[in-house]
Amino acid sequence: MKLSVVIVNYNVKYFLEQCLHSVEAAIKDIDAEVFVVDNNSVDGSVEMVLEKFPWVITIANKENTGFSKANNQAIKEAKGEYILLLNPDTIVELDTFSRSIGFMDAHPDAGGLGVKMVDGNGKFLPESKRGLPTPAVAFYKIFGLSALFPKSKLFGQYHLGYLDRDQTHVVDVLAGAYMMLRKETLEKTGLLDETFFMYGEDIDLSYRITKAGYKNYYYPDARIIHYKGESTKKSSINYVFVFYNAMMIFAKKHFSQKNARLFSFLIHIAIYLRAGISVIHRLLKSVLLPLADASVIYSGSLLIVDYWEANVIYTIGGHYPPMFLFGLLPAYIFIWLFSVLIAGGYDKPLNLRKIFTGIFAGTVAILVFYALLPIDFRFSRAIIILSGIWGLLSMTGIRLLLHFAGFRNYRLGYNENRRFAILGNGEESERVAELLRKSLLNPGFIGLVSSGEDQKNSTGFIGSLKNISDIISIYKIDEVIFCAKDIPANQIIDTMSQLSNNEVEFKIAPPESLSIIGSNSINTTGDLYVIEINSIKRVNNLRNKRLFDFGSALFLLPFSLLLMWIMKNPFGFIPNIIKVLTGNRTWVGYGPFPSGTTNLPPVRKGILNPTDALKINNIDQETALRLNMLYARDYRLSNDINIFMRAFRHLGRKG
Repeated sequence: MKLSVVIVNYNVKYFLEQCLHSVEAAIKDIDAEVFVVDNNSVDGSVEMVLEKFPWVITIANKENTGFSKANNQAIKEAKGEYILLLNPDTIVELDTFSRSIGFMDAHPDAGGLGVKMVDGNGKFLPESKRGLPTPAVAFYKIFGLSALFPKSKLFGQYHLGYLDRDQTHVVDVLAGAYMMLRKETLEKTGLLDETFFMYGEDIDLSYRITKAGYKNYYYPDARIIHYKGESTKKSSINYVFVFYNAMMIFAKKHFSQKNARLFSFLIHIAIYLRAGISVIHRLLKSVLLPLADASVIYSGSLLIVDYWEANVIYTIGGHYPPMFLFGLLPAYIFIWLFSVLIAGGYDKPLNLRKIFTGIFAGTVAILVFYALLPIDFRFSRAIIILSGIWGLLSMTGIRLLLHFAGFRNYRLGYNENRRFAILGNGEESERVAELLRKSLLNPGFIGLVSSGEDQKNSTGFIGSLKNISDIISIYKIDEVIFCAKDIPANQIIDTMSQLSNNEVEFKIAPPESLSIIGSNSINTTGDLYVIEINSIKRVNNLRNKRLFDFGSALFLLPFSLLLMWIMKNPFGFIPNIIKVLTGNRTWVGYGPFPSGTTNLPPVRKGILNPTDALKINNIDQETALRLNMLYARDYRLSNDINIFMRAFRHLGRKG
């Protein structure tokens, strides 16, 4: 056997499905076998592989054994002359494997091979070729010198930026996303070091390959798409600690004691720097817009107060007391911002109507609150109303400014009424178009573009692939979707590269799949359009669900000692309240369903479930599953409230 492909999967079912479709096409004329080692995924990955790809050798682990150990499980069973370690969030071209094998056959000194990788927008990924992370290289990387001088032979050694990305080179380190290895080399070097749970194992194996007398090659004539960051969030603190801990393991294993200590020192600096930056970045991303809103509203309100007190209230002298300026006024602003948050005014894409709804609701709440205050604390309804109007105008202005300044994360209506071009032929294009219509509430435009000249004049098609640039311009396309069934991966990559300056996003629709997959940057998860369920995971629904959980639990807590005696399971009531308050449980979640169910998005484990609304015992599994799917697909907060009220006496339920 010539080739054994090994894919380790962990909860990326839709990416794995697309990857296997591309692998199936690429091994058509190769004597090959494919392994999928699943590390105890809960998203139905194993069931999907067994159903759609029965020819794949599936190894289903009962725990997450880590990347190295899972790869080694398959390598030990592999019969191929070459072993390919392949990430599940990749797509290979039709000739990627054949070209790679041809290069390895022609270069007997090659122990390992890496290829040119591009991201979900067709942009070159610099980690396609890497240097050994020595203490000096680590220093340049950690302190940003490699980013400032990427093509420098001194500072650019981490990603070898001084080497031509379109030329074949001998390199130090291969990327684990696509790592073709000669089996005889592995017999000399040993398998992946299982000390590395995730990250670093590719560096370690690459280094051992060179020490065994072989070479690692970067080969750009073979390409893959790598949705880098799909299995892990690169900006997360957990990633920072796991990655840099792997680097320390590598240093202790391969460097001298002196160099290992220096490397460890640099790595510790990197951990605290990156972790700190990660925390600050996430915090700023979450609070920057609310802080800007609060600052502008408060500044404008102070001007309103100055005018009102000088021209209306204190015309002969005097000022509002500090308690109003520094106590009540900030409290009003907090209520406005909180109301905007509840109304969805901070959800992406930004929506001006939700700003108006939030400010209006907040103003009503403030006026009610104002009426309940003692007379000495009622300073001015007019200032409340004027400040509310200023809040509406200023928040609207800030969003318009951010929108027209081109900040991508602050576009108004960015994901609403989007305009799509679907590249494919005949029935597949229509299938994907229908998938979009069912997934999106109101797509602005869906145009079919033929991949060849033969269908461009057919009914429903607006042109052909060769005119795609003009089509994007004329029809103002936001997103281009490739039908993988009709368009080979090499043509997809070429087209994405040609359109890289058009500011459009790219997605790929695998054949016979209910998903469309894409990636907007190397640090974000790919966007998934799945038609069965897309409601309960919306940001506003998750937020409202959590607010209901927290608010109702907080309300029940003072009365819990009395209420527990009307519960079916009284001694579970107070613990359940605590679990809901801390976010470990939700009042309403899914009911029990078969382990093979794959289409339910994850939510917290519930005390109650949709079957409680029927008050029927012994509901069969099929009915329970259907109720779960309806609950997730058509989620409304009113559903939770209804189930909560109907099954109130079961709030002490254990499980």
